[in-house]
Amino acid sequence: MRKTLIIVFLLCLSAGLAGRAQGDEGMWTFDDLPLKEMQTEYQFTPSADWLSHLEHAALRLKEGCSASFVSPDGLILTNQHCIADCIAEISTPKHDYTQDGFFAMTRDAEQRCPEMTAEQLTDTKDVTAEVSKSLKDLTGDAYTDALRGISSRLEQECADGDSKRWTCELVDLYHGGRYSLYKYRRYQDVRLVFTPENAIAGFGGDPDNFNFPRYSLDVALLRAYDRGVPVQSEYLLLAGHTPAEGELVFTAGNPGTTERGRTVVELKTLRDDEITPALVYYSELRGILEQYAHEGSEQRRMAYANLGAVDNLIKSDQGQLEALQDQAQLSQKAEEEKSLRDWVMQDPQRRAEYGDPWTAISAAEQRYHGLAVRYRMLEQSWGFESRLFDYARLLVRGTVERDKGNGRRLPEYRDANLPRVEQALFSDVPVAEDYEELMLGWSLEKLRAALGADDPLVRQVLGRDSPEVVARRMVESSQLDSASIRHRMWVDSDFMETSNDPMIRLAAAVDKDARAVRQEYEEQVQSVIRSGSQMIARARFARDGTGIYPDATFTLRLSYGQVRGWQEADQKIPAFTDFGGLFARATGSAPFALPQRWVQAESQLAADTHFDFVTTNDIVGGSSGSPVVDRDGKLVGLVFDGNIHSLGGDFWYDSDQNRAVAVDDQALLAALRKVYGMDSLADELVGGHTQAASLAPAKAGQ
Repeated sequence: MRKTLIIVFLLCLSAGLAGRAQGDEGMWTFDDLPLKEMQTEYQFTPSADWLSHLEHAALRLKEGCSASFVSPDGLILTNQHCIADCIAEISTPKHDYTQDGFFAMTRDAEQRCPEMTAEQLTDTKDVTAEVSKSLKDLTGDAYTDALRGISSRLEQECADGDSKRWTCELVDLYHGGRYSLYKYRRYQDVRLVFTPENAIAGFGGDPDNFNFPRYSLDVALLRAYDRGVPVQSEYLLLAGHTPAEGELVFTAGNPGTTERGRTVVELKTLRDDEITPALVYYSELRGILEQYAHEGSEQRRMAYANLGAVDNLIKSDQGQLEALQDQAQLSQKAEEEKSLRDWVMQDPQRRAEYGDPWTAISAAEQRYHGLAVRYRMLEQSWGFESRLFDYARLLVRGTVERDKGNGRRLPEYRDANLPRVEQALFSDVPVAEDYEELMLGWSLEKLRAALGADDPLVRQVLGRDSPEVVARRMVESSQLDSASIRHRMWVDSDFMETSNDPMIRLAAAVDKDARAVRQEYEEQVQSVIRSGSQMIARARFARDGTGIYPDATFTLRLSYGQVRGWQEADQKIPAFTDFGGLFARATGSAPFALPQRWVQAESQLAADTHFDFVTTNDIVGGSSGSPVVDRDGKLVGLVFDGNIHSLGGDFWYDSDQNRAVAVDDQALLAALRKVYGMDSLADELVGGHTQAASLAPAKAGQ
């Protein structure tokens, strides 16, 4: 299920890319901000020191979320849903931290998240000229090999020979129109400090998800350690007040992906070959998890650790599917695309320089249509939903890849990325046998249905047995639930080969076919689309200039907007909710049942304390956990969701309707003090007011 959880987080807003973005639209890199537009619209221009401080306080979580340092002792603020894996991994039959919450009253009580990594951006470098030179006029496998080679070299040089402390990433912005090298400080000792009960973190459940008003305390506090000592870093101060309606606010986060610069044929492929199958797959998976949850308390704990993520995926996919079925929006995007294409084709010199990337991309997407099912089932592991299989694939591929030169490896096995692989392999996370059997048996059934019972690989994997029997036999006989066994296999390939572990045999049996379909995808689809997209980006730059923001790439971006509600038909949706509304909405029955601590604390909580609020900030999945800061760069809230209109926003943005949803930091402080009795933790958050220097002032005109 980890492969499911990593992609879930979950907010989707968007726009077209024709010309400079308007209003609050845009997820901007810190080195290319629309400062004139900010000044014109909000009479504010952030200073270099303001931006630098925010940039260095912001974090990226490997799990697909954002976060930020919020105290001088390495305290990290993010969402509860962003650390669902950690909570599930440290929970036990006696201590269900998803249901009961986790509260470390002392530093010694903080528990390490086995597989969590936090990354702090420290430097960026434009390497467009060097990368473009290496890729010039290449296609297919030559393009793929050249990109791997230049990426590996640049990332390895950037990491300074210390890949455990530093990680570097070559990022293509504007779909190859620009390349940047991002350097991150890596923290792998991240410990859980506080997270509330799921009943209040996800209050309202699926009915309220992607809606507003909301009453959710979707927060978590972690602490980063370095060599056993809390990390000392720049951090955000709490503002000490709730933001006002109409107030200018900023988010600093790592939006995952957007498709705003994609061609229409790419969007249709996304709709037909990715979103639609995913809806079917995860809808069925949800039913399997619900059924499993009714088998006992431990089964319920394990199922519910994943159900929220699956529900989010389903709802998000439904919203995106509806958006991509909007013919008016697609027609408008097609007109914008035709305008640029005509501009290129009408001039012989431009035609010679940029070619016809639209036709090439269309042909590549046709090729992908024929590969999609096999690619999903084998390479993306839809046919092998199992933590033990994931371990086996890491071991099998890692053994092969580490024997290659760094530049020829699959990207996930380069030296710069091996610390992540090793952290996943060596973490001592409990594996539930019956859950593994259920997931693997179900997914093997999906594999057979997708590829056909007569497919040679399916016959090799299943033989004459049912998927359930094969899954049971493999899970019961595998030793990969032991971290020490996995460690020994990683360092001693001979031991792995002689162990005869059934999961290792399965991963090895699948690997040839999975690699083959991956290679075909990378060489005949991905490389063609990347090359074509690069030409389209350059043509757009030539015609429109560079005053546009790049599509999201799970790298640090700044968005700006204002606290503002919206109009829903004849109803005005307010910008804020408060504690009074929470207790009025509570019914005592899930998903509107409050934890007992909250019921008992009602009289201690001021009813007019703001709880959640909405803003016009432009964000997307991966921005969950982003800090919301005011003009002074001080923390006023924490992004955790979007409204229902944001679901189709991956493709176009509407400032009148799309909203980001955030927890007010005053609600967090009140909860820590009045509900959970964690005054020392609240003091640590507030203590930054006296322990750290304030940010440098903004430029004149703020």
